[in-house]
Amino acid sequence: MNSNTDKFKFATFAGGCFWCMVPPFKELEGVLEVIAGYTGGHVTNPTYEQVCSGNTGHYEAVRIKYDPEKIGYKKLLDVFWSQIDPTDPGGQFYDRGPQYCTAIFYHDEEQRKLAEASKREIESEGIFDRPIATKIIEAKEFYPAEECHQDYHLKNPDHYNRYKTGSGREAFIQKICAVRNTSGKKYAKPDDDTLRKTLSPLQYQVTQENATERPFDNQYWNNEREGIYVDIVSGEPLFSSKDKFDSGCGWPSFDRPLVRENIVEKVDKSHSMIRTEVRSKHADSHLGHVFNDGPTETGLRYCINSAALRFIPVEDLEKEGYGEYRKLFEK
Repeated sequence: MNSNTDKFKFATFAGGCFWCMVPPFKELEGVLEVIAGYTGGHVTNPTYEQVCSGNTGHYEAVRIKYDPEKIGYKKLLDVFWSQIDPTDPGGQFYDRGPQYCTAIFYHDEEQRKLAEASKREIESEGIFDRPIATKIIEAKEFYPAEECHQDYHLKNPDHYNRYKTGSGREAFIQKICAVRNTSGKKYAKPDDDTLRKTLSPLQYQVTQENATERPFDNQYWNNEREGIYVDIVSGEPLFSSKDKFDSGCGWPSFDRPLVRENIVEKVDKSHSMIRTEVRSKHADSHLGHVFNDGPTETGLRYCINSAALRFIPVEDLEKEGYGEYRKLFEK
């Protein structure tokens, strides 16, 4: 599909199991559609079984339709690199075979140049002790996967979460993010003594001890101002007022994160229930839970404790160091 036929563009990435590559992109501002499918091979309209044989030449991949006026290709590349082990030439984590290898499929010359530049940046970071194996390939025909594989994380959340953890992907992502954090990222968790001095008792109980604040009696449940919400501990960006809605539950509710890679989801079996806990990536703060009953196209409801958040209004984004998010609120 030609990426220049209208104002929208397409990006195509292979990052191993396509189940795990849909969520990081689907919730980004400016992304209109994320389709799991197959590309790069020689078989027309392949089936999942055919691709899994490793004999079709196809990769499991995702095709992203996005609005370049709202999100740039560079941002999509950053998200892609944050979700994979780019040094693995034989697959990704538990999944082995050429169909699970990583690749960037560029749709035009600009994407090719940006992809190659991003690969050089990854190599120059010095985080990995093996060569970068991710290929940069001209985009070919993309074949959508069977319907059962689309939005798998929403249709089968328990199995998806078990798979992402059991495959080793989640642990790898957290490890690499931690390395990048200590090597220059600005978001970090202070020591416990500092936390006890800087956080209120409730903020400490929620973020460090997994407590839950009272509904309808917290700072942001009915906040209607425009701005972003960051982790009260580390300052990492988490949610935007543009994605906030009144769910009637008494806590701030969002249908997607502002920065997906700053969100970690874990199975929570406390209180005789099975839920999906939401924590921040860099500070490991307990934030709340995410549910599959949201009212928008994401189908998600992030139910978050106000005590885990700090709100930064639009007019303060620049002086607080979050100027890059100002464009989200420009008319």
